[in-house]
Amino acid sequence: METQTVAEAIHNYEEIDSWNTVMFLYSAALQEVSTKLNILNDEFQHIHRYNPIEHIETRLKSPESIVKKLKKNGHESSIENMVRFVNDIAGVRLICSFTSDIYQLAKMIASQSDLEILEIKDYIKNPKESGYKSYHMIVTVPIFLSDHIVKTKAEIQIRTIAMDFWATLEHKIYYKFEGNAPAYISKQLRECAKMVASLDDRMLQLNDAIQECIREQEEKEAAEKAARKAKREAEKAAKEGGSSNEHKAQDKA
Repeated sequence: METQTVAEAIHNYEEIDSWNTVMFLYSAALQEVSTKLNILNDEFQHIHRYNPIEHIETRLKSPESIVKKLKKNGHESSIENMVRFVNDIAGVRLICSFTSDIYQLAKMIASQSDLEILEIKDYIKNPKESGYKSYHMIVTVPIFLSDHIVKTKAEIQIRTIAMDFWATLEHKIYYKFEGNAPAYISKQLRECAKMVASLDDRMLQLNDAIQECIREQEEKEAAEKAARKAKREAEKAAKEGGSSNEHKAQDKA
């Protein structure tokens, strides 16, 4: 089947409103990415008995937000500019327990042969000035339609529960001030971001300590099991050896 971009695919549905066509494709991208991530999470649970993803959130950017972003970046509001310049119309957010999960998931996503990684922004190693932390990936996902394939962009954000808590409240606060919060509010938010980072570090250390305890306990139980098995085999061999000697003595008599 022929592979097209979203801009090219719009012309296949000329009799249908272009906006509805575009949003149909981005909605399909959300479904494709969400399904893929759920399967990866289930596989991880199957192999490692652990779920790196606490939960998945999806959203389609509203028309108002799209227009606002285009104007902010100096572009006119049009379907063509929307498809070309707005990369996060389809957004997927992965919430994890620990920072180590973030990079593990990013690696798993990047290894998917049908996903093309267009851009990566690591706001964990390089936080925004506001204190915001998250790991962003812009990808294209193939949407398989009846007679063609459409490569559609989506943004994947990966963050911990603590990062998501901070980011959600920060967004609400700035929304109330329409992006112009007083300096002291911004300062306190940055201080809270440091607390969140410290909390993430401590929880990761605690989890590592717990996992080490579990490994030691499993190794101890395995050693005890092996010792019990060896003892049973030794007792069995001794019993069989004694019985054999008894038979030999009887034969000589």
